[in-house]
Amino acid sequence: MELQTIILIGPSGCGKGTQAKLLKEYLEKNDTEHPVHYFQTGEKFREFMEGDTYTQHKIKEVLSEGGLAPGFLPIWIWGSLFIEGVTGNDHIITDGFPRRAEESPILHTAFTFYERKQPTVVVFDLDDETIVERLVEGRKRFDDTHEKVAERLKWFRRDVSLAIKFFEENPYYRVIHVDGSKTIEEVNRDILNALGI
Repeated sequence: MELQTIILIGPSGCGKGTQAKLLKEYLEKNDTEHPVHYFQTGEKFREFMEGDTYTQHKIKEVLSEGGLAPGFLPIWIWGSLFIEGVTGNDHIITDGFPRRAEESPILHTAFTFYERKQPTVVVFDLDDETIVERLVEGRKRFDDTHEKVAERLKWFRRDVSLAIKFFEENPYYRVIHVDGSKTIEEVNRDILNALGI
């Protein structure tokens, strides 16, 4: 199988984490010659936040006041994951980045550096009402209140859409949109069909 580079982008509650795991399982089952790397920045960020450095205290302070982590931090996190993990003979699935306009061109330099052929960006389309329903009534996490979810959606529609636009305007990438309101199985089938694998 040709090496796959898959970038999953979508708002919280769209199901991209579930689809990433299904894609990983599919690739591992159908291509035993190439390892599959699933790079997810959220877990790495949570590990980082358990530390006790000046930087970590500063970031906790910013987040507690409703701010965003500084732009260099996610780039450092996924850059480290790439440096430690990419072998050149592997499938790559990314989940949780890029999330800002300035990240997309930097991620592009990583993919060209590693000579990844035509990465595919999978964008999960889902209306706000469905997302709120899934998060507030479904997951029931402490930060999944109506207000917090509305804030995250506003940020996604404003900032992450610019990150997606970079890929849509760059012929190096193939961008596909999937209907995230479908069942898990249907979304998985739509992704696999679009990838042609």
